[in-house]
Amino acid sequence: MFDLALSIPLWTYVTFMGAALVLYITPGADMMFTLASGMRGGARSGMAAAAGIGLGVMGHVVIAAAGLAVLLVTYPIAYDGLRYAGAAYLLWLAYHTWTDTSDPARREGRSDTWRAFRRGFLTNILNPKVGLFVLAFLPQFADPAIGPVWQQILILGTLLAFGELAVYCVLGGFAGLAAARIQRASGWLGKLSAIVFGGLALRLAWN
Repeated sequence: MFDLALSIPLWTYVTFMGAALVLYITPGADMMFTLASGMRGGARSGMAAAAGIGLGVMGHVVIAAAGLAVLLVTYPIAYDGLRYAGAAYLLWLAYHTWTDTSDPARREGRSDTWRAFRRGFLTNILNPKVGLFVLAFLPQFADPAIGPVWQQILILGTLLAFGELAVYCVLGGFAGLAAARIQRASGWLGKLSAIVFGGLALRLAWN
């Protein structure tokens, strides 16, 4: 696995983390839960919620990698079907993000760090849209010529989860200041996210 991680081109990591960063700063349910936990329960609760969300993302990554491994071994042609399905989902997500004018819903935070962690995890792992997004987002950065796709999914997915953990820990720790700024920026960040989703969909369908 370590050798495979070194075989992935540096540019792939750069573009992947750049796209992931846009996802991290786009207002959504996970971000709002982290902010609410920090504002109501303090920095510790905010960071605990971020840790729970990060664990949930990693759970989706493991599920996606395991499913892809079985799918690709049994039906190699299904990889193309997965790419086009992922492109269609990303296009739908781009349209939904671009046309959505509602404010992201806030979830009530808890002062107890364990409860914040548990609720953050459940909020994420029980959201089927996160699993669908992981399936749509990660495979486009994997190259079958380098090595097993499912292992590349685990490597990139681990980076995705830890990156989200780092960003959301900062947001949870400084929730009071971050919340006001994110609300003011939510309009153009949503448009930027829609453009990124649309571009990823076109790249996924074209390659």
